[in-house]
Amino acid sequence: MDAMRQRLRVPVYYDFASTLCYVAHRVAERLAPDLDELGIEFVWTPLDLADLLGIQRGAELLPARRDNAARVASELGVPVSMPREWMDSRAALAVAVALGDTARGATWRERVWSEVYEVQRPLDEPDAVVALARGIGVELAAGELDACERTLAATTFEASQSMVTGVPTFMLGEWAFGGIQEDTTMRAVLRRFAERRRSGRM
Repeated sequence: MDAMRQRLRVPVYYDFASTLCYVAHRVAERLAPDLDELGIEFVWTPLDLADLLGIQRGAELLPARRDNAARVASELGVPVSMPREWMDSRAALAVAVALGDTARGATWRERVWSEVYEVQRPLDEPDAVVALARGIGVELAAGELDACERTLAATTFEASQSMVTGVPTFMLGEWAFGGIQEDTTMRAVLRRFAERRRSGRM
């Protein structure tokens, strides 16, 4: 493949507990043809936002946070049913770590996003994550999940060292581009990144 057209892998830090990450997931689906044209591949990378920002798991979401997420979802045309509390997403994220950047990993993300933000089933009920994983044919021993949670903690720390302060965050080279914008803005940002990256200017 011509070096100028090698696919650019863009890590996207996310947390299943974040409504805005669900919105970003749906926007990314719409942008798939643009990503293909630009030769960009999103690499969805789990991050524990509660650990990163010191958010209390299980705490009721502040009205301002809920209002902002609802506004962004509405502006971007993504219907969403928002949880009232900040869920403990660590087990679901640990499964994502275990499955990695694979087709099964993509299936897992879609399953969790739809269960939480469409069906409104919380992740932190007893055995909820285990049942969801079994639904896509994934069985993980407790020791495996523990190891993946340790990897999640390490990834979260590394992200903090790269100036990641929230989710979703798109790592455009060394630049941490936080949040999700409307489609036209995302296309422009990603096109500029691809052009600069391939020309060696970043």
